[in-house]
Amino acid sequence: MPAAKYEAKTKPTKASVAQYIAAIEDPLRREDCRALVKLMTAVTGKKAVMWGPGIVGFGTYHYKYASGHEGDACLLGFASRKSDLTVYVMAELPGVKAHLARLGKHRASKACLYVKRLADIDLDVLEELLRASAAEVRRMYP
Repeated sequence: MPAAKYEAKTKPTKASVAQYIAAIEDPLRREDCRALVKLMTAVTGKKAVMWGPGIVGFGTYHYKYASGHEGDACLLGFASRKSDLTVYVMAELPGVKAHLARLGKHRASKACLYVKRLADIDLDVLEELLRASAAEVRRMYP
């Protein structure tokens, strides 16, 4: 019996990015999110789109793993979570890791960067990191 085809839960929607950001209670977090929209739009050249109910994504790429699993994801993105801003980048890629040491106060995982406030990090380094991540993903998944 063939395996069931995987259906991604997080995909682009028609929901409003502006409404998502306007609904964020913390005014500083709202401003950080607006700044991330401007920065990620500049880096990708793509318009902000809601991916599911809580991720603001920019651009897309199609991935396919050796296992046969494949799907689509946003090239860059972010979400306002309860305690942090989550920035979706490929943080463990060789071209990206060097930037993390210069970024400022953050936590990182394989594909996420967690910051409390943009004021805690160097925005020029964040831009370099976003550009490096997008370039690596585009190289890996042309």
